[in-house]
Amino acid sequence: MPNDFTPKKHKQMNLPKKPQDAHTTLAAAFNSGDVDTVMNMYDVTGIIVPEPGKPVSGKAAFRQAIEAILSIKGKMEIKTVYCLQAGDIAVGRSEWNITDGNDIKVSAKGIEVMKRQADGTWKIIVDHAFGAEANNC
Repeated sequence: MPNDFTPKKHKQMNLPKKPQDAHTTLAAAFNSGDVDTVMNMYDVTGIIVPEPGKPVSGKAAFRQAIEAILSIKGKMEIKTVYCLQAGDIAVGRSEWNITDGNDIKVSAKGIEVMKRQADGTWKIIVDHAFGAEANNC
């Protein structure tokens, strides 16, 4: 008989072992539709910029930002333009979109900073979803 303290099950995804795989893993996490799966991709002590000019930090703010992005119905695709690694830190440049059939809901060029974890996997510590857009200081 299950007790009331049984943890809620979410889709467990393996974190990337190489920083250049972070974009593919992040898109798969978003496409799972599960907030906790996406949250696992991030170091929530960092920063996420879910919309231009509005950086947020901390677990609650990350969760709210991810829930807002997940509310956009469609499939996320992320193309890695480049990924540069220096020791335990990497920076990536992405082109991403969320589409629903032929309808493009969101399309942007982002910049992400990843940090190697103690177990050798990588988490995103800074996700500026619109960081590589023209006129976005």
